[in-house]
Amino acid sequence: MADPIRVLLVDDHQVVRRGLRTFLEIQDDIAVVGEAGDGDEGVARTEELRPDVVLMDIKMPGSDGIDALRKLRELDNPARVLVVTSFTEQRTVVPALRAGAAGYVYKDIDPEALADAIRSVHAGHVLLQPEVARALLAQDDPASGQGRGTSLTEREREVLALIADGRSNREIARALVLSEKTVKTHVSNILMKLDLADRTQAALWAVRHGVSR
Repeated sequence: MADPIRVLLVDDHQVVRRGLRTFLEIQDDIAVVGEAGDGDEGVARTEELRPDVVLMDIKMPGSDGIDALRKLRELDNPARVLVVTSFTEQRTVVPALRAGAAGYVYKDIDPEALADAIRSVHAGHVLLQPEVARALLAQDDPASGQGRGTSLTEREREVLALIADGRSNREIARALVLSEKTVKTHVSNILMKLDLADRTQAALWAVRHGVSR
């Protein structure tokens, strides 16, 4: 049997964390490895425990989920972050996705659907509900698509340039001295931010917009 998906819970409400833990611990392929009550603690615990997936609330006292997402990206932490929140406003959704969230679901999600969302995000997929995707795309100029490129980090642009060169994840990892898992995370973030379906589309986008190393 494959190792279970290691999950960290980050939410300022203990009752929410307890409920999530109770449900997730009955899943054979998911293991809750820790909890945190705010963004700063979430970042510290993510660095310490190295979970595969972090379930992150957005609105928390002190350092919130978006701050935590930005810090994890700066640290190049490979954990995939699935936002689980009650906030549906565009002004909350878009910054979270821009900051590197791999998915965005609401707290009223069916428990089994949440488990599936964790598995999907862990597998490298980007999980966006239709209204979330519309909110993200509304921020860009549909005429050129150039606006979406401004949300890429410098590292993501390096990865994108190597995708355009036809490099595999393993080759990109060697070129940039990264783990393959980290490269996979960067590729998923690139596809999400640029609203692209696959690496071929990413390579075409890079050529069209002059992204190169």
